[in-house]
Amino acid sequence: MVVGEISQQRNLIIIGGGPGGYSAAIRGAQLGLSVTLIEQADLGGVCLNKGCIPSKVFTHAATKRSETAHLQDLGISSGDDTFNIKKLLTYKDKVIDGLRAGVESLCKDNKIEIISGKATFLGVDRIGVEKGHQFDIFEFDQVIIATGSSPIMPPGLNEKGKRILLSHEIFELEEIPQHLIVKGQDYVALEVASSFAALGAKVSILLDDKTIAFDESITKELNRLFKRRKISVYKDVQLISTHEIDSEIAVTFQTEKNVEETIHGSHLFVTGSRKPNVESLGLSRIGIAQTDGGFIHIDGNMQSSIPSIYAIGDVTEGPLLAIKAIKQGKAAIEAITGHKPEVDLTFLPMVAHTIPQAVSVGLTEQHAREIGLGVRVSQFSLGGNGYASITGKKDGFIKIISDPSTEIICGIHMIGEGAIEMSGSFIQLLEMAAKEEDVKFPLYAHPGFNEGLLEAVEGLIGQAIHTPPARKKNLFNV
Repeated sequence: MVVGEISQQRNLIIIGGGPGGYSAAIRGAQLGLSVTLIEQADLGGVCLNKGCIPSKVFTHAATKRSETAHLQDLGISSGDDTFNIKKLLTYKDKVIDGLRAGVESLCKDNKIEIISGKATFLGVDRIGVEKGHQFDIFEFDQVIIATGSSPIMPPGLNEKGKRILLSHEIFELEEIPQHLIVKGQDYVALEVASSFAALGAKVSILLDDKTIAFDESITKELNRLFKRRKISVYKDVQLISTHEIDSEIAVTFQTEKNVEETIHGSHLFVTGSRKPNVESLGLSRIGIAQTDGGFIHIDGNMQSSIPSIYAIGDVTEGPLLAIKAIKQGKAAIEAITGHKPEVDLTFLPMVAHTIPQAVSVGLTEQHAREIGLGVRVSQFSLGGNGYASITGKKDGFIKIISDPSTEIICGIHMIGEGAIEMSGSFIQLLEMAAKEEDVKFPLYAHPGFNEGLLEAVEGLIGQAIHTPPARKKNLFNV
């Protein structure tokens, strides 16, 4: 190893080039900072290269394949209905390469210095960067840690076999599993189960609990759709062991009725806990405050217990989501440059790119009742929406929860076509503390899925046009 004899001075160093890291770098450049970005792998991080983007390529492909029957109804013949996963993998790589090139170009245009290597803290104002035999030392004014997280094996899996896949591996498969067993409770597990079933795999999903992290109405609808698509669902499962036998894996678990059961599949996909990528940073050397799980303690400005060191994204406590990292990255830069940023995760959306998509924003009906809030609930079925009939996407609904004493909307939940894109409007309404009248007043494009939001709100007071009168009586729930 060649060690640099003289330390180099830098204004701002960001360790990690994922969504949070490169967003912080670009915002820093916009605000006049000289920025150095250190990444030991590819720019874009796990999200772009192995997580968010690859997974959504698969969910997009699965959604399109599920539309084959509807295309035939429209008179469009798809011809050969076989699925070529190798072409999908080629397309996935093309998308990733294009987006990564875009990030690299943006960093170059913003005059951000990119250094490839692994960073380690040597002190509260110095880091070392190792790349091969080269080791350089940098002194900094401020540093932002944005190194992300990695999946860890859940309890019951002591060792990882070749047929056990984690989140960064499932989308590298060169074949569709004959029988994919999915163990997990989060949105990734739901997306994998939904997508691979549409792509031709037999799928069984083992849920940690009886419900998932959405409004109970969405949980019920997902269970109905899973059953219709012949996805076997096992609820409240406790994993006991796994055993690989030739071309299959046996998964043994305890059911909700305390009965031990074993199912056999070709592959097992597992989600669950993740650990922050901080082990190689040498944080113990500088005494930074961390949780028992290794996450870095930060304040409202993303500042750690050491004033010159900030942390964002998966290395901090809270939801491990790219949107959190991006928001925190921008806020950290704004705090460093003397602004007064605010990161409020109250209306952080819960999103799943299932078939159809699912979104929850704000209070669920169950949570609203648990905290003693009087609630008014309306649920509009997309089966009554004209555009849903045109597109053949009639599964799902939009559900609105409001406080009858103030008429303020406190929760919006949707499962159905367009839910992801409409979620931005849901979040804005909740952030603005919109009242029922604020949603009813505007004009909505016709025909469109957006009309479902209007009908759901009108249903709160019995005015929904495309909801049968008999059902309206059940929508008042104060």
